[in-house]
Amino acid sequence: MPTPNVTRWLGIGLLGLPLYGVMTFFSSIDPQPDPSTHYEAWARFVTTDGYVIKHLLLSVLGIVFQIFGTIALGAYLVNSRAGRMGLVAMVITILGSALFLTVGGVSTFSAPFEGQIVLAGMEEVGELPTTLASTLQTATFGVSILLGFVGNVLLGVAVWRSGILPKWSGALWAFAPVLMYVFGLVYAMTIGANATPPTVPAGAVLLAIGGAWMAFSVLLRPTASAVGVGAQPRVQ
Repeated sequence: MPTPNVTRWLGIGLLGLPLYGVMTFFSSIDPQPDPSTHYEAWARFVTTDGYVIKHLLLSVLGIVFQIFGTIALGAYLVNSRAGRMGLVAMVITILGSALFLTVGGVSTFSAPFEGQIVLAGMEEVGELPTTLASTLQTATFGVSILLGFVGNVLLGVAVWRSGILPKWSGALWAFAPVLMYVFGLVYAMTIGANATPPTVPAGAVLLAIGGAWMAFSVLLRPTASAVGVGAQPRVQ
């Protein structure tokens, strides 16, 4: 059985989950204008220093924290009732997050340059033919969203079934991507807006609450080991 320090380190790693929720919330409460209908307004928005700082320190760094937190969660669940599901969900989620980082990098560093081109009077840049790079970027974004959705829902279910973490923290975590992606898609199709829907910050709140619940349930019980041989589930 590992020492209590191992469990405590996993608890510290789990703090990446609520940090991800909080950072996602603040990165999404001021969405950018819809470039398909307000191209010049979008260009002005993405060329501000605040845009780059927000995307780099909130969106991109938030995903990094999510990856650390997901690894810690998978490790904490490994010998629980849902250990195999937790590991599969961990792999799927991390793969989706890693792919999303590539798209996040493009949005952070390339969008300001495109905005400068538009503000310089070359609005035709938005009418250029589609290239293989842009097609692959769209495909990568779609795959990352799908993997992130499936992985995070499975993580929430694994927490619910584990017996070693609060069930409702898993329920909150599993419902958050449904709110962010499924309800967000419905909102976008209904309203017709190509911008961050309000369901995203709402889902981010659930991620922050669920993630904090998991992390502190571990940190406040540093001697309870989920990864040790013979670890007993706690009754919820």
